[in-house]
Amino acid sequence: MAPHHLPFYLAPGSGTDTLMVVMGVFLIGTVLWVGTLYWKLHSLPERMAHKSQKLQFEFVAVLGLISLFTHMHIFWIAGLLLAMVDLPDFGTPLRSIAGSVEKIADATPVADGGDVLTEAPAPPPAEKPESARKEHSHA
Repeated sequence: MAPHHLPFYLAPGSGTDTLMVVMGVFLIGTVLWVGTLYWKLHSLPERMAHKSQKLQFEFVAVLGLISLFTHMHIFWIAGLLLAMVDLPDFGTPLRSIAGSVEKIADATPVADGGDVLTEAPAPPPAEKPESARKEHSHA
């Protein structure tokens, strides 16, 4: 009884609604695409810190996880800012200084009078064990 020139978006009386199936597939694809886009955007600070070999990479990663689980965007923003900042490397020079001070301390002990010696004093001669003394005493 229906006219023969029905528009394509109306489902036939007995059959599958093709437009609904197409829109369902489109909706699922769009949700997956938006989810992937969200994950890429969410991991942006971590990827930035990892790519540039930042010292604070782990801290940025932890801030990203905290923002993911708490839904507080301030942690993500803090991680993004921290990934953009290049912190100076204080550890390497301090380790070098500590190593040099250890070498100086081992090479120049201080005498009782407070003067610095130029050479380390010779260690006292090692005493022979009791068994070695007894063997030589019989001769």
